[in-house]
Amino acid sequence: MKKGVKIATIGGGSSYTPELVEGFIKRYDELPVRELWLVDIPQGEEKLKIVGTLAKRMVEKAGVPMEIHLTLDRREALKDADFVTTQFRVGLLDARAKDERIPLKYGVIGQETNGPGGLFKGLRTIPVILDICKDMEELCPDAWLVNFTNPAGMVTEAVLRYSNIEKVVGLCNVPVGMKMGIANMLEAAPARLHIDFAGLNHMVFGLNIYLDGKNITETVLDKLTSKEKSGVTMKNIVDLGWEPEFVKGLKVLPCPYHRYYYQTSKMLEEEREAAKTVGTRAEVVKQVEKDLFELYKDPNLAIKPPQLEKRGGAYYSDAACNLISSIYNDKRDIQPVNTRNNGAIMSIPYDSAVEVNCVITKEGPKPISVGDLPVAVTGLVQQIKSFERVAAEAAVTGDYNTALVAMTINPLVPSDTTAKQILDEMLEAHKEYLPQFFTSVETK
Repeated sequence: MKKGVKIATIGGGSSYTPELVEGFIKRYDELPVRELWLVDIPQGEEKLKIVGTLAKRMVEKAGVPMEIHLTLDRREALKDADFVTTQFRVGLLDARAKDERIPLKYGVIGQETNGPGGLFKGLRTIPVILDICKDMEELCPDAWLVNFTNPAGMVTEAVLRYSNIEKVVGLCNVPVGMKMGIANMLEAAPARLHIDFAGLNHMVFGLNIYLDGKNITETVLDKLTSKEKSGVTMKNIVDLGWEPEFVKGLKVLPCPYHRYYYQTSKMLEEEREAAKTVGTRAEVVKQVEKDLFELYKDPNLAIKPPQLEKRGGAYYSDAACNLISSIYNDKRDIQPVNTRNNGAIMSIPYDSAVEVNCVITKEGPKPISVGDLPVAVTGLVQQIKSFERVAAEAAVTGDYNTALVAMTINPLVPSDTTAKQILDEMLEAHKEYLPQFFTSVETK
């Protein structure tokens, strides 16, 4: 690799960008980022300018020779990049609010990455990521694509299946958050902990938990189900606690998103209540973002503000910087990422994307084999993988029937009739961002 690294960040106007910049500054000695290109679309130009100006102040304060470039020209940013990170939201938070509100009308969970909302975020996102992949093939064929645009597992699946980009890694902050939560619960330094992560994005389990090399899985599950608050949750998911007997019977550590599947009625009730009072998560985040960007405008601010953690994506960007540094430096450390299964989880197809611990090398992630998942969780994981596969196909083909099957086989949707009603209303609501479903009909 040439001296000095060029990184292009698609969705550079995101409120998460200061954390990314902080991560690159912190690691500058081992990862010399000479050029960081922040790219956005015209609707995001104002945010890009605010966050880009803060990034420049951060770099100046830190005294590192990193050039920050702001652009609306994706191709200019991608040219000769070494790494491309993606953190964009097609349709912005308004689209997310529709994903959350429409399913609720039908008595179905409305959530950004699960159920109908997850399907529609995938349908909007996948054509865009595949377009970015085409540009990368032409302009930076040797670059690594590090995606943390949700639904990260489905997006990684689509890139592996429908593009020629092999150098792709999907990233999520959930495993990092789980590890940090358990470290806090045990009052132990995170470095002393090791968790065997395996499953899918937002459907990942901690199979074994080790402290200083000793298996403490049972102790952690006991603590997790005690009456004290567990601390293992995400900002955007209410902490409802688990039935102690259920988690002990499961024998593995669930992730916060499993609540949608194992506590569906509670979560639905919670969402309905929130929608009536404080608003859906998207509406809450809109206000959080507004406040953050007001902070970012302050010419005296030259660090990542602590308020960013309220956004719900703590550790995201730090995990990305860590991953990029490990690839660049061939560190061969272990990190949980989304990558091609290659037999790591026996009950998932070889060529599918999974979220699993990997050894991170300069050739990319090497998945660590876990064999079969426990029988208690295998069925749900396989069902979600079927959903991701069919959804990715629908996103690429724009085929209505395929989209209906994807919606119906999702465990959060109760029947094909409900699935069809939600699908029809959401297709109409998101029409502007789903040309693949409409152009073929209109041109006949």
